Amino acid sequence: MASSSSSSHSVPASMSQSWNYDVFLSFRGEDTRKGFVGHLYVALEHKGIYTYKDDETLARGESIGPTLLKAIEESRIAVVVFSNLDTLSAYLDTLCLV
Repeated sequence: MASSSSSSHSVPASMSQSWNYDVFLSFRGEDTRKGFVGHLYVALEHKGIYTYKDDETLARGESIGPTLLKAIEESRIAVVVFSNLDTLSAYLDTLCLV
């Protein structure tokens, strides 16, 4: 006769967090915002994937504001989109938070 045992597994705090967004889209540049990212955002939302896309422009070297930081922390995953017109250094501050 097989015995069954129940064991309780602890869930890491990061796994039990309730998320406000499924995806945080990280990108820079108008070319990306109105092109690929815009299309990706619409496609994700169409599939029922709640997505954060910052519609405010963040100037190069400008610090990330509290609203954007909160959105990063409340997102299950982040998708980082690189533009041909920007360099990696333009993304480093955001990538450190993601």
